[in-house]
Amino acid sequence: MSTSVPRAALADGTTIDVLGYGVYKVPPEDTAELCSTALDVGYRLLDTAALYGNEAGVGAAARTFLETGNRQDLFVTSKVWNDDHGFDATLRAFDTTMGLLGLDQLDLYLIHWPCPSRDLYVDTWRALERLRTEGRVRSIGVSNFQQPHLERLIAETGVVPVLNQIELHPYLQQRALRAFHAQHGIATQAWSPLGRGHVLQDPAIGRIAAELGRTPAQVILRWHLQQGILTIPKASSRERIGSNLDIFGFTLDDAHLAALDALDRDQRFGSHPDRVG
Repeated sequence: MSTSVPRAALADGTTIDVLGYGVYKVPPEDTAELCSTALDVGYRLLDTAALYGNEAGVGAAARTFLETGNRQDLFVTSKVWNDDHGFDATLRAFDTTMGLLGLDQLDLYLIHWPCPSRDLYVDTWRALERLRTEGRVRSIGVSNFQQPHLERLIAETGVVPVLNQIELHPYLQQRALRAFHAQHGIATQAWSPLGRGHVLQDPAIGRIAAELGRTPAQVILRWHLQQGILTIPKASSRERIGSNLDIFGFTLDDAHLAALDALDRDQRFGSHPDRVG
C-alpha cells in the first residue's frame, strides 16, 4: 500500500513533494530497482546528479513508472557537476543528463556546488535560465550555496533560485541561511537529513522515538517536515525506504521540537561549500 506525499509550492508556481528519494552513493546497478521500489511505496520525487553516475538507473525507473503513471505525478531532479560550470559547458552537460534519463523534460535542475574559486556559477546559472526559458526544465535552483553566492546570483541576474539543497540535520540547522531563504522565497531542501547516520545515535532523539513508538529516522524526518524543510533521505532496503516515508501519521509536540532544536552544534558531515571546487 503506497503513501501519498504532500506537496509544497515553489515560488515559480510548480509544486514539489516535501519528501523524496535521494540516490547519492547508490550503486548504478542497484539504482533502477531501488527507485522502482521507492515509487512503488509512494515516493514521487527522485533526486539524482551527474556526479552520482546513476542517472540512467533513475531514468529507467521513471520510464517504467510512466508506462502506467502520469508525468505530472513524477518529479525528477538532477544537478550539473563542478567540471561543467560555464554557459556552454552546462548546456552540453544537461544534454548528457537528459540522454541518460531518457525524459523529455526535467522537473528541477540544480547547480551542485558554487565552486567560488572557479567563479563560473553566474554563467552556469544563466545557462539554467536558458533551459527553463526553452521549456526543457520546469524549475531551476542551486545546491550548497551560501548567502553571499545567492546574493550575487540575485543581484547579477535578477532571477532567484526556487530552491537551495543544503546539508541540514539536527546537528547542522543552518538557521541564518534558512531565514535568508524564507525572506527571498527560496525553498530549503535538506540533503543528508539524517547526518549520514550519525544523528540517529543521539540519546535525545532515541528517547523521543521510544516515547512515540517511532524510529529515530522517522523522528528526525518529522522534525524537518514540521520546520518546513524538504528532505530527500537515501535508503537501500525496501523496509527503510518505506519506513522513511511513514512520517505523516504523527506529530512532534513543542517539547520534542525544543529538544531537537537544542541539538544544533554547527557540525558538518559533508564538505564546506567554500572548499569544494
